[in-house]
Amino acid sequence: MKTYGLIGYPLDHSFSGKYFGEKFEKENIQNCEYRLFPLENIQGFVNLEKQKIAGLNVTIPYKEQIIPYLDELDSHAKAIGAVNVIQFINGKTKGYNSDYYGFKDSLSHFLPKDFKSKALILGTGGASKAIKQVLTDLSIPFKIVSRKVAFDFTYEELNAKPEIIQDFQLIINTTPLGTYPKVEEKPDLPYEALTENHYFYDLVYNPSETAFMKAGATNGAKTINGLEMLVGQAEKSWEIWNKN
Repeated sequence: MKTYGLIGYPLDHSFSGKYFGEKFEKENIQNCEYRLFPLENIQGFVNLEKQKIAGLNVTIPYKEQIIPYLDELDSHAKAIGAVNVIQFINGKTKGYNSDYYGFKDSLSHFLPKDFKSKALILGTGGASKAIKQVLTDLSIPFKIVSRKVAFDFTYEELNAKPEIIQDFQLIINTTPLGTYPKVEEKPDLPYEALTENHYFYDLVYNPSETAFMKAGATNGAKTINGLEMLVGQAEKSWEIWNKN
């Protein structure tokens, strides 16, 4: 039996567990299981390595914290600075980032081919790092929004000068705000300044329409959730685990 799984904390509402369980059944993939490994701290990863694990996904809050525990990093993951896939080969571990591929494919489907504007990335965690790399590779200029002054904009600054948001027609939420069960939460933006030229991408997928997306749509923006990205990164994970 080959064991794959997910580490993070908490893992109460995991996409990956359901997705891979259904994938194994639908594609008649034999002798494979996908398990959830909720780790209250990253040190618990050391004990996992002793088990017979064929591959792991990594989610919040460990996409960056996991790096020192790995034997090797794929060059792409090293450039991004975050890992969400771990390959186990001959007792060694290698980190990859499949979020990059999932987001890039999904974003390319979402945006018009002639998109020329700039982007705002909401949040500074591990997920945002893959998003930054994708935008860089697609030549889409971006700024970072955080509650901390150390980044390009604070939410307070955007609300004080709502006209700023008109120059950034792609707005990407990489924070967990609005995730079930706290579905009423959303980033603190001047939503009234949006137009029909705005595109809202929310990495949250549960609920399927988040409060962030609803506020965007109400003011004319086009919206998408993170489900397509998740499917893309999951399939890329499977590809990584099964390559030599």
